[in-house]
Amino acid sequence: MSREERAKQFMPFAALKAHMEALRMREKIVVERRELSEEYKEELDRKLRQVQKNDIITVVYFCNGEYIKMTGMVSKIDETARVLKVVNTKIKFEDLYEVY
Repeated sequence: MSREERAKQFMPFAALKAHMEALRMREKIVVERRELSEEYKEELDRKLRQVQKNDIITVVYFCNGEYIKMTGMVSKIDETARVLKVVNTKIKFEDLYEVY
């Protein structure tokens, strides 16, 4: 038996991979988007104006029924389209909840 064939015996086997993914999706708790006050929106806008390209920031944003916290380098800020790009993730300004 060749070395490659022997190694195949010990490879992980995930017969229920799709089932586990379905369970994980079912476990996900969907939350409502929080309505931000005008004062908080102004504070968030002030923080966004201080952010520059290549800064490393942490953001909390709303996506598909959940809030996600992400840390990374800002690769683009498009004020006309109102989009912040952190690494490869595009985040709309209206989806932002926290920037630090």
